[in-house]
Parts: sequence; structure tokens; C-alpha cells
Amino acid sequence: MKNFKNAVAVILASVMLISGIPFAFAASSTPSDVSTPSDVTTPSDAPGTDVPAVGGYTITNPYDNINWATVKQYKAALHTHTNASDGDDTLTASLERHYLTGYDIVSITDHGVSDMSWTDSTLGSKFITKVMTLFGKSDGNLDYLEQSGAFAGGVKYEMKNNGTDDYLVMEDGHEILRIPYGVENNAVSINAHVNSWFGEFNCNFPSGYRNAITGADKAGALSVINHPGEYTQARYELYQEDAYNMDNWSYNYYINKFYGYINNYESCIGIDINSKGDGRTRYERKLWDIMLAKAAKSGKTVTAIATSDAHQLDKIDTGSLIVLAEAKTSANVKKALLNGEVLPQSTCIHNRDELAQIAEGLKKFYGETELYKTISALVAQYDAECEEIANSSDDGNVGVSYTSLDDEGFVATATRPEVKSITVNEAEDTITIDSENALLIRWISDGKLIATTKADDTAFDLNDYENVIKGYVRAEIFGEGGVIYTEGFTLNADKATDSGDEFILDFGFFDFLFALVDRYGGLIGRIVLNLF
Repeated sequence: MKNFKNAVAVILASVMLISGIPFAFAASSTPSDVSTPSDVTTPSDAPGTDVPAVGGYTITNPYDNINWATVKQYKAALHTHTNASDGDDTLTASLERHYLTGYDIVSITDHGVSDMSWTDSTLGSKFITKVMTLFGKSDGNLDYLEQSGAFAGGVKYEMKNNGTDDYLVMEDGHEILRIPYGVENNAVSINAHVNSWFGEFNCNFPSGYRNAITGADKAGALSVINHPGEYTQARYELYQEDAYNMDNWSYNYYINKFYGYINNYESCIGIDINSKGDGRTRYERKLWDIMLAKAAKSGKTVTAIATSDAHQLDKIDTGSLIVLAEAKTSANVKKALLNGEVLPQSTCIHNRDELAQIAEGLKKFYGETELYKTISALVAQYDAECEEIANSSDDGNVGVSYTSLDDEGFVATATRPEVKSITVNEAEDTITIDSENALLIRWISDGKLIATTKADDTAFDLNDYENVIKGYVRAEIFGEGGVIYTEGFTLNADKATDSGDEFILDFGFFDFLFALVDRYGGLIGRIVLNLF
């Protein structure tokens, strides 16, 4: 089946080249595969016997400049929608829910409609709003905040400006910082969505990733590649081993393309790894791991963020980003994003392999608790649905996931995990994560889960896993209330498994066809096999 899909994709690529569709490229070497996180290796079964002397690692700590005693942790929403594009709710209703769910920073990123102001309706183009209204995606009834007023729930507010930034100040003193120029670019593309902030830029004509990323860069903005699994169609894979498989021509192309832009444009900070309940992003951690392996070879990294991408109020607290900064300003948020001084977090996990590993860790350290039973049951339900889909003509969208949200979209447990500090001791080759309301810490390197530890303040010794640690390591902190992801800790470049630089080939607007051919080629192949 894979050969069939690859052959069709290669034929399509050749046709596109001959027809003269624009593309861009840069030299590199052939990529190597990265194993999936479902392969669990621990010190007892790790290959090899040689143990290096203590102090053998050079650890690049993304949080090295953070003073955990004084730094503030701001909860940020950097991807959310209103009825100015295809969201269900108004700006006022969205901001009220962001306040109720504890956000400190909000960027409204409607499709093709830049966030110019929360009070002045005359600023910015509303062309996409009119298009969305025409096609029934928006009711077109926009509302804006008054300079002072009250939300529908009765909470009073006031908009203030300190000369640089806008703040929504609530009657209890809580302030929400508005991030300027938030927009989801490529509104009329086929899911080639790129968020940008901090610079006045808006890409609305039929376009691919290149125009959005380079245009944002020229405008002094930052950008991020949104939910890549929607564009690559990886979200429809039944099994993680098939998603972003480097032996697959289509995935190989997209991976190199995405990494190429991130590697070449500092302003393109990375990718979204968990958003909107994680259904379409459940394999993005694997994509991230592949990119981290590439970046490690040259001592670089790829920043990950999590967002809600909320189009409805009950999705607003699905994913968010903890921004580490001394003060709540847009300049500090931009600096934190550029430096990777952030912690993506989510209340939802949709990845089957991750849930199975979490269940195994819970049983090992805490026994067969109710949480263990809940997650184990989800894994069994996931497997049953996978088998049913595999034996049918349906697409690979499995509707099973873990969430700590109630039916109204509020966190149903008071035990949401928090990171209190992250300390690197390079002399001892250790990383220590001090957390609250957490149960497990999962350590990943080179796309493999190398260890699951109990969430306490015990130092994680890299030397205990020297046979399986490669060019980077990262951690996932899990508790009943959800998961927090650390950014990658880049290690010795000579341990990286990837060549680093990649061939960047961009066929532009029409390369979404590769993903469709790969997806439906696989589906047709599965249907044919099920006949015999």
C-alpha cells in the first residue's frame, strides 16, 4: 500500500514540476528516520555497555535565563477565533470566557482579519468577514468592547493603554494583555494556516506557507505553523507508526519543507503541537521530535506551542501556552517566544500510544487507581474503534481522547499540573523539574520514550540513559488536570541522529494535493485489502 501511495505522489510531483508550478529549494542531505514514542526503552534493556564519565553532556537549557524565584507564569491564548471569521461567538463573549478560564494574555487570530483593536471597529479590513458571512460561516454581527462596561455575566471591565500595550482590566484587578496584529494567514488556502503576531501583516490571497512566513518576517512579526496534521492529513492515520513516516514520500516532503522554513527564518518559531482537543494534532509531537532531531545536529531547536484554536467557547481552555516573563508586556511575550521560554500545556490528550504509556506509568507508581482505570478504558475503547475503522471504508478519525474539561469547557479538577522550576546541573548531567499537581514525567529523546518517572523533585540523570539519549531530550509532565510540555533541551551535536540541514522543496499553493493523494490512496488500498 505504501509503495502505491508513494508512486502516485511521485507521479503527481513530476506533473507539477513539468507544469511549471513555482517552488523553492535549498541543498541538504538525505534524512534519516526517527523512531516513534511508542518504543519504550529503559536503562535495564538499553543496548550497549559503555558508560561515559559524568559531565559528558553539553546541555542547552531553554530556561537558562529564567529566575524561577521571580518570574511570572502568564497563561496565554495565541490562537482563537470570533465571528469576525468562522468562530461561533463574538469578541466580547470570547474575552469574557478567557477571563473566566484564567487567561493573562490573549491574541484574537481570526482568519484574514488582523487584531487591530478590541474597541475600535473601524480599524482593519473586514473583507474576510464579509466573505464568511456570504458563505454562512459568520453571522456578521460583530461587537467590540466599550472603553468601560460590563460583560453579559455582570463583571465590569475597563480598557487601558500604558502607551505601548492595551490591557483589559477587570473589576477584581485581573489584567488581560492584548497581543497586537494577531491573525491566521492564508484564509483562502487549503489549511496552509500560519499565525502571526506583533507585526502588521495579513496574507489573504491564494497562497501557501512561503508567502505567509516570509511576509510576516519582512513585517517584523513572529509566525508559527498551525496544526500541520490538518494540512498533511496525518490526522487521518489510524496508527502513529504511519503518521509522519519518513519512508513515505509525502510526509518526507512536508517534514523537510516545514523544518526548512523554521530553520531559515528565526521569526518562524516552530509548530503547534496540541490544539482544539488534540484530535487533529495527536501526531504532532512525533513531527516535533523529528524536527528536534534535525535541529540538534546544528545545536538549534524548534519551539512548540499549544493553543485552543477555539471556534466555540467550550474549546477555549483546551490548549494554552505558559509564557515565562518578569512583566506582562507584548515585548516580553515576543522575547519569550523567540527564546523558547514557554511551556505548552493542554487539558486534552488524543494520542493512543501516549495514553497507554501514561496508564502503564500510573499503575507502576500508584497502582490501579481510578485515573488509571479511566485511561486504560480509553485505550481499550481507542483500540476497538481503530479495529472497526480498519475493517471498514471509513477515514481514520478516532473519537476517543482524555480530557479534564467538563461539558461546559471548564476544568473539572483542581489538580491541573504546574511547573515550579526547571534546573539543569551540567556538571552532573541532570535535569530537575519541580512540579505541583503532577503524577508522572515522561522523558523523550530521538522520538522515543526513554523513561517515565514519578513527578517529584528527583533529578533526572542523563547518564542513566546514555545509550538511548541522542541529540536532545524533552519532558512531558502529566497530572489529572492535563499535560505540560517542556521545550527541547539540546545536547551534544555528535549524538544527534539526523544530518540537520534538509532539502527544502516547496511546490506552493497546490502541494496540499500530495496529502490528499496519500490519504485517499491509503484508504482505497485498505478498502481493497478488506475485500480479500
